[in-house]
Amino acid sequence: MPVLTRLIPSPVVVDIRAGALDDLASVLSDQRISHSGKLAVAVSNGSGAKLRERIAPALPGATWYEVGGGTLDDAIRLAGAIKAGHYDAVVGLGGGKIIDCAKFAAARVGLPLVAVPTNLAHDGLCSPVATLDNDAGRGSYGVPNPIAVVIDLDVIREAPVRFVRSGIGDAVSNISAIADWELANRVNGEKIDGLAAAMARQAGEAVLRHPGGIGDNDFLQVLAEALVLSGIAMSVSGDSRPSSGACHEINHAFDLLFPQRAASHGEQCGLGAAFAMYLRGAHEESAYMAEVLRRHGLPVLPEEIGFTVDEFVQVVEFAPQTRPGRYTILEHLDLKTNQIKDIYSDYAKAISS
Repeated sequence: MPVLTRLIPSPVVVDIRAGALDDLASVLSDQRISHSGKLAVAVSNGSGAKLRERIAPALPGATWYEVGGGTLDDAIRLAGAIKAGHYDAVVGLGGGKIIDCAKFAAARVGLPLVAVPTNLAHDGLCSPVATLDNDAGRGSYGVPNPIAVVIDLDVIREAPVRFVRSGIGDAVSNISAIADWELANRVNGEKIDGLAAAMARQAGEAVLRHPGGIGDNDFLQVLAEALVLSGIAMSVSGDSRPSSGACHEINHAFDLLFPQRAASHGEQCGLGAAFAMYLRGAHEESAYMAEVLRRHGLPVLPEEIGFTVDEFVQVVEFAPQTRPGRYTILEHLDLKTNQIKDIYSDYAKAISS
């Protein structure tokens, strides 16, 4: 009898622990990653550059490329520079913008990518998507998953606290995203990938239910693993559906309507998720999510990130336009301005009581 399975696109190495950076050279020497030691390392002029002095001696065959920002032009320039060499792999060392640039560049020249994030701001560190600023605003580009992910919790602890908080909001928003996916299945018959949904949901629940905080290594371990699992869940499903629903539509609306005032990705997603849970009638779950987000120092009301109620209502009303074809609780309810105002008033009272 034949054994029927499917291959899951995932890294061959996931190393998450304190001190992991000290063993980066041994990870990179894996024959599946680099057989010659010739590596192109993309770094920022911030956190990545500071770590260069520490790890460069262990990577004598590496060529270092400083990336100025997180734009599509930056990524194309990086790809052009890398193409001129003969490398085994690309290493992205830094924050999300640097890793996304490295992802795009590696895909463009056909090389595997090793992600070495210096913060946990969002689930893009192991996702099959590179988010880059372009002339039209911001675009998402399909890329292969990283072949390896190395996360040093000692390095993560040194990052600004707001980056860790952002990652919490992004991970927790998975729970709302999966609820939207299930809604689309019930209403429109949209197929659910059960494995991807399970991975994304459990990643979100692990962070939501963990009693620790951002100062605890145990909590950072769970958060880092959750963000990696979220990225792999997207690869399994073939799109961002496991981690992106009304929560991310609201986030994108903030970015598009108020590009100069938008908060961090995870802050907006967390707020969007708590409100979306309330919209679908899951009032207890919404209140608990808001309570956890507050405990971690994340916003649950628009005024906490500098927006008025009227501006938030505008964001929610515009949100469905950010992802045409995606069915969430926002498309399902098709709320008008006054309806959003009334429901928001109830939501604000419910999570404040």
